[in-house]
Formats: sequence, structure tokens, C-alpha cells
Amino acid sequence: MADVAREAGVSVSTVSHVLNRTRKVRPATQRVVEEAIREVGYTPNTIARALARSATSSIGVAISAVSNHYFSEIVQAVEAECARHGLMMFLTDTHDDPAHELKVVQALHQRRVDGIVLAPSADAEGRVLAYLEKNRIPVVLIDRLASRRFDQVGVENRRSTAALVRHLAGHGHARIALISGLPGLTTTQERVAGYRAGLDAAALRFDEALIESGQSSVVPARDACCRLLALDPPPTAIVTGNNLMTIGAMRALREAGREVPRDVALAGFDDFDWADSFSPRLTVLAQPCQQLGIRAVELLMRRLNQPEAKRRTIRLDPALRLRNSCGCDGTGGEVAALDGLPR
Repeated sequence: MADVAREAGVSVSTVSHVLNRTRKVRPATQRVVEEAIREVGYTPNTIARALARSATSSIGVAISAVSNHYFSEIVQAVEAECARHGLMMFLTDTHDDPAHELKVVQALHQRRVDGIVLAPSADAEGRVLAYLEKNRIPVVLIDRLASRRFDQVGVENRRSTAALVRHLAGHGHARIALISGLPGLTTTQERVAGYRAGLDAAALRFDEALIESGQSSVVPARDACCRLLALDPPPTAIVTGNNLMTIGAMRALREAGREVPRDVALAGFDDFDWADSFSPRLTVLAQPCQQLGIRAVELLMRRLNQPEAKRRTIRLDPALRLRNSCGCDGTGGEVAALDGLPR
């Protein structure tokens, strides 16, 4: 900065004001300083600035399955909102492994990020949450709402899954199965609870054999669907807990020669680009990915600016997109997923 000041014939403080926009500088002076910056090849020392300000203007995002369309959409929204606030985003994949998750969160902390957006894994010991709390790291939990001790944002899972089950029951299905996600995840627990609530609302008997874990990924979901189809009698409708498991179920149904929805109706969580291009077109609960990302950054900015503010939990409603795979004619478009269900 001293070199820039000498080149421009101004004080170091004037250079600082131009770089940090901390005080209005005359346009002519600003142009001279900017020309001097280019001339001497100056770049700000972000490490020194972070040490001086105790802030790095950066946040960490720790999620699982970065390649999953659902999480990638959320990450894009988080990055865009960070850019709007002048923040840099560092992205890490936890692989839904509690030990690895702790390592990446510690690495983000050591790199002095100002805060973290985390989709917590299923860790019975709660190691990451304990680390975050002990070190008073500003954090927002996203998608998996694990503890009200932290700010968190996710979708409403229970009532929306119940609505999906009731919709299938309305098509005359009495044996409705569920391919659920990774055990221990709050999203899995809430969607299983919603599945059972939907059966109750439709006056259908719960059969434990009709729930299989698809481990939140394609191949285990395919295997889970195969086990369901081997039941006597098999289900006539299947609900899947996320987009990857929907794809796995579609593979199993195709391999078994079952036509959707003629032989088996199919509906699940998560919309994705080609869900409307399959034959049949997939009925899904579409999560508001962009809003999840935006609200997560908003909560984190609030926590950074008001460290002692009351923790907030925000739940956003998904939307039921009725297409062909559930047995509808596919012309219903998008409707509210939670109509008629108690909060």
C-alpha cells in the first residue's frame, strides 16, 4: 500500500479508503489510485487483513454428496448469496461420514472462516455439533434440522410426505411402500413419520415389511425396491425418500418388467431437471433449493452481526408436482403439498 501511495502521490490512508470503500474519495483521486494499483501490481494481503480485522469475509459449506442435483442447487444458491454479500465460499464434502465431517469442519475453522453452513451427518455421538458449540463457531444447519441449539433451515418433511401417501391412497392404493434414506438422518426420521401419518390419515394399516432403507443412494435403493417387489403381495405404490432413490427404484421396476404407473405407482422427494422428461413423468415433492440457500446465508449473516440473538429454525414447504408416475394424467401441474393436513 505504501508503494501505491508513493506512485499515486497520496497518503496510505487514502489508498486504504479506495480499497476498502470506507470513506468517499474524490473520483479523480480514486482514478489515480486505481492506476497506481495497476502500475505497481498490488494485490491485497487477505491473510494480514483477516488477522487485523479478526474476519476473513469467507464462509465454509460442508455437505454430503456434492454431485447430488439437490445439494448442488443449494450450493449454487449459497454461493450466489455469498457473492451478493461480498463473501467467499469454501466448499467441502462430508461424504456423510461423521469422522471425515469432523475433519473438514476443523479444517474450515483452522482456515478462519467467519461461519459455516452444515448439512450434518447421522452421528450418534454428535461430535461435530459439540465441536461447533464448544468453539462458538457461527453455524447454520441446512436440510437436516438436528438441534435447536443452532440456527437451521430445511423443508417441512412430515406433513408433505403424509400428503403424498394420502394422494396415492386416493388413487385406490392400499399397499403403499416407502424406500427411506440413511438411518439416523433427521430427514429420514421425519419422512418415515410422515409416511406413517399418511397411512393413518387414509385409514390404512401399517406393515413394517413395506419400509426398506435405500441408504439415500441409487444402488441400495434399487436393491430395496427389488426386495419390496418380492413380497407377497407386493406393494402397488412406492414412495421414495430422495431423487437418487427414485432413480434406483425406477431401475428395479424396469428390470422387473413392471410398468409405472400401470403395475406400480411411484412418487418421491426431490425434483430434478429430467424428472419431467422420463416416461412416465415423475410425480415429486419439489424442495425450494434456492430459498434454502438464500435463507441459510441470511441466518448466518444475522448470527455474525448479532452473536447473542435467539436461535431460529425455519421450515419451508415443498410443492407437490403432479405428473404421470402416480397415476394422474399429468395435467395437474403444481399444487400445494400440505393442504388439509394439520400442522
